[in-house]
Amino acid sequence: MEQDEASRVRALGEIAVEFDLDAIRVRTGETEIEIVRRDPAAVQAAPAIAYAVPTQGAVAGPVPVPAAAPAAADVSAGGTMPKNFRAITAPLVGVFYMAPSPGAEPFVEVGSHVKAGAVVCILEAMKLMNEINSEFTGVVRRILPENGELVTLGQELFWIEP
Repeated sequence: MEQDEASRVRALGEIAVEFDLDAIRVRTGETEIEIVRRDPAAVQAAPAIAYAVPTQGAVAGPVPVPAAAPAAADVSAGGTMPKNFRAITAPLVGVFYMAPSPGAEPFVEVGSHVKAGAVVCILEAMKLMNEINSEFTGVVRRILPENGELVTLGQELFWIEP
């Protein structure tokens, strides 16, 4: 990372702390920088995450997925995702919506069969509605966030059983 870019990231981190922001994203030309703050109690000693990427449809970078636990977990009541399941995670910070509009049928429900590429929810970020597509074909076994809940980058949204 260049010296100027590093100082910009540091300055954005200071702004996020000063104004108690969960996330801040700045785009200059073809460079986009996103700072996401995490609660230090929830993530032990994890630094704020910063990405500098081209804006032409590039993904901000890999999102870590927690290691799966044994399949003995109770899927409906919480616990850890069974290792044969796949998680659809939030590619950005935003408000989770299960349907295209208030009162409309949800995109998917627990038990719905989805195909890779199908829209499963919407994440609203900065007044933009971002359709989130399934990366997997399978059956929706769990929807983790509540409708209208703020989700963070990398947070699990759905558990899909192939």
